Amino acid sequence: MVNLDPANDELPYECGIDIEDLVTLASVMDELKLGPNGGMMFCMEYLEKNMDWLKGKLAAYPGHYFLFDCPGQAELYTHHNAVKGVLAQIDKLGIRLATVHLIDSHHCTDPTKYVSALLLSLQTMLKLELPHVNVLSKIDLVEQYGRLGTSGFLSPYPPNSPFFFFCLDLAFDIEYYSEVMDLEYLVQMLDNDVFGKKYHGLNKALCELVEDFNLVGFATLNIEDKESILDLLKVIDKANGYMYGYKDEAKAQYMAPTQEKSDPSLYRLFYLFMNSFDWTSLAV
Repeated sequence: MVNLDPANDELPYECGIDIEDLVTLASVMDELKLGPNGGMMFCMEYLEKNMDWLKGKLAAYPGHYFLFDCPGQAELYTHHNAVKGVLAQIDKLGIRLATVHLIDSHHCTDPTKYVSALLLSLQTMLKLELPHVNVLSKIDLVEQYGRLGTSGFLSPYPPNSPFFFFCLDLAFDIEYYSEVMDLEYLVQMLDNDVFGKKYHGLNKALCELVEDFNLVGFATLNIEDKESILDLLKVIDKANGYMYGYKDEAKAQYMAPTQEKSDPSLYRLFYLFMNSFDWTSLAV
């Protein structure tokens, strides 16, 4: 485990490399009188300028599988260049990277939130220029927010109220959201909202932009289901090329049925990492 989040001062997992040995968000905010956002950007820029420290730490673990726990500040992956620079230097070490972007499945219950998640995922994919896996997390809890494959105006406010919203039921099955199917239906749902109808042209343009790139899709994750975790691991290992590695036994592991796979140490590490996640962050 590699912690690259300088604000993550209480790690729930055993960490092999910790950025707090180099810089901490608290110290930066205190010494430079910066807020949390500015402090986080400074920390990432500081890491980029001191990559020899991280390279030396990584060199101490030859042949290992790395999980990088990264900050959850979206601007670091959509507008700022420091994280991209850090990842580019890691890539030059011969470490095959894949970005894992976690999105709370609650976003599926609100069309506007879902469109925002699509745009954030697309921008991150284009910015980082790495193999990318988007994940709808907490998929086992999604029906707590609304029934799948149904629709209805269950807002506590009347349709003519500015607070009216259309989100308590999920109008489509989870496959619609994970595979990012025809977004024209989503535009129609947005038109049922007072604010959405007002910005029909903008909503339609944004959905067409996502469809034109045709890059965004989502895997799903139920952290309480071991098979779900292993299936996601398989997707990630395919993205970073691990399953196509040199060792025949590693390749055979992925050709076997799910229940026959056995890498308890990696599974446990991945479980602890995902279960402790704030679900707005990125892991690489």
